[in-house]
Amino acid sequence: MNEQAPYLTYDEARTRKVSAEAEIAELELAKVRRELALVDDVVKAWDDVLAALKAKLLALPTKMGPILASELDAGNIQDQLENQIRECLNELANYDPLSDPSSSTIIDEGIEESDGDIKATSKTKRKPVGRPKKTAKFSK
Repeated sequence: MNEQAPYLTYDEARTRKVSAEAEIAELELAKVRRELALVDDVVKAWDDVLAALKAKLLALPTKMGPILASELDAGNIQDQLENQIRECLNELANYDPLSDPSSSTIIDEGIEESDGDIKATSKTKRKPVGRPKKTAKFSK
């Protein structure tokens, strides 16, 4: 940019615009190729992972209490608890946010969908729903 004048020339403005459009196109391409993730999507994925892990760990006492209540061998108790904790950690290690049905924008194929091609299967009937209104009764 020219430091003497606070305004851009037409050519400078045009160059900046074309450069910005090219950057936007590159970001969109990276998003379609799944090389780019939005911050909100990453935060949601981690929230889901940590919520699942928290729920699984908090369920351990309820799940293992009855199983271990009759156990007398400390080594066996330790083994069973370790197995359950490893199961929780394996679930975390195998978590794939792309296959998570609750995620919405992480699985973005770049395909825009519209309702323009969808047609109603039958015509709607415009009838009132519910019980009829009570009419006022006048006494003479």
